Amino acid sequence: MEKEIIYNSNLHFEHEIWRRELFFWQDELIIFNNRLSELVTRWTKKEVLKQLDHFQNEFILHGGVIEDLLEEIEIHETRMAGQDLVSHDAMDTILVKKHMEFRKKMEVQEEIYADLKKDFFRFLTKYL
Repeated sequence: MEKEIIYNSNLHFEHEIWRRELFFWQDELIIFNNRLSELVTRWTKKEVLKQLDHFQNEFILHGGVIEDLLEEIEIHETRMAGQDLVSHDAMDTILVKKHMEFRKKMEVQEEIYADLKKDFFRFLTKYL
């Protein structure tokens, strides 16, 4: 049975896709926070302000998660670069396992972020 070879260039490509997605999320969070600022000036009802506060907290938390994920990508890229220095284009088992675990993290975070956006858009539809 032939072993599957996983190349650094393929993992690097996936990292680049994830980075771009994370940077896009950061940009969206700026826009969402600007929208929150607009709503704060329009509403004085406690229930609405409570929801605004909830979304602001969620956006702050998600921003922290984005930073953590970007840092993890950088760490993995550094490890991959170390392998490149010793002329190994194929990943070792440990680094591939870490990459697959990170892929799962990204998939989970994509779902969490998509749900947050849906909830926020529903909120905007109700109060804008």
